[in-house]
Amino acid sequence: MPASYLLVINGKPEGPFTIEQLKGRDIKAGDFLKTAAMDDYKEAHEIAELRQLLGFRQQPLIPQYFGSFDQRLLASALDWFFVSGVCILVALIITLLTADKATRLFIAFGLLAVIPAVKFIYQAIMESSVKQATYGKQILHIKVCDMQGDRISFAHALGRNFAKLFSALTFFVGYLMCFFNKQQQCLHDMIAGTLVMKDRLF
Repeated sequence: MPASYLLVINGKPEGPFTIEQLKGRDIKAGDFLKTAAMDDYKEAHEIAELRQLLGFRQQPLIPQYFGSFDQRLLASALDWFFVSGVCILVALIITLLTADKATRLFIAFGLLAVIPAVKFIYQAIMESSVKQATYGKQILHIKVCDMQGDRISFAHALGRNFAKLFSALTFFVGYLMCFFNKQQQCLHDMIAGTLVMKDRLF
């Protein structure tokens, strides 16, 4: 069954429209559309089917919608919760299988070092993945990208997360820098050349 699209007209979604109906409406490359299967609206030139049928050329996207400080803070809190929960669960299982008290004590104190290390790797893997976001960021509908809005590499994600040390060493002033620039970049984003984008809302 051919896909039907909702079309944003004067700031409001209308439709759904078939491809033939869209042709009759003289759709522009920058018009926003989505199908029922899509998570968010996209510009017409971003959708492969519409590019093929309506003759659009895909254009480079300039990021315009940025994750706010409270979104980023809540996403980070959620990620700490998820990572800590998994690490504690694994440690608990190992502890229950271990009779030696010294080993149990070592595991308990080892969590203090293991959790931050696991979170560091987890963030780099998830932010360089297809989703471009940790589970916390996905829940808050924000993602990490480069200055052109594209997915970053694993090495780039590692560098970004390492740069967070500089944001923390400034007594967390580096995190508050997002209030003073249009792209809402923290210090580590400026160092790494990254942005935190959010979904477009209508």
